[in-house]
Amino acid sequence: MRWLVLTGGAVLLLYGAFLLLTQLGNRSVTRELRALPQGERADRVMLLTLPSGRTIPVNYLREADVVYAGADGRWWRELRGDGAPVALEIRGEALGGHARAIENDPARTHDVFARLRPTVPSWLPDWLNGVLVEIRLDVESAAGERERLGPRA
Repeated sequence: MRWLVLTGGAVLLLYGAFLLLTQLGNRSVTRELRALPQGERADRVMLLTLPSGRTIPVNYLREADVVYAGADGRWWRELRGDGAPVALEIRGEALGGHARAIENDPARTHDVFARLRPTVPSWLPDWLNGVLVEIRLDVESAAGERERLGPRA
């Protein structure tokens, strides 16, 4: 019984440390992207404002009027089904679009992730590689989306 309590406590401690570091890291990256929108990190990381109003930095791949992101956390759940409108900041440019999680198309997910995350080891199981999020841009709606989703988080 003592072993179980110690193991559970260690797991909770590690999870709490992970959450804290993730939140602090996200804030730091967000500040960097806004301060240096043409910087090196901005080549591969954008700011995504979700329907809830939460803004997070995520890796992206832009192909014409479509932007792809790989979701490693739980935030993609806001974009299930038909998806939802979102706002993006890519290299300092405010954009709007409609995002949806691609949950049931492993071939497409694999194809896009091969370009989005080319350094991920091939032995990594697909379920550990995240969920593909597709954002169809509506360049004209960017200002309205930013206004509707609220202030920068």
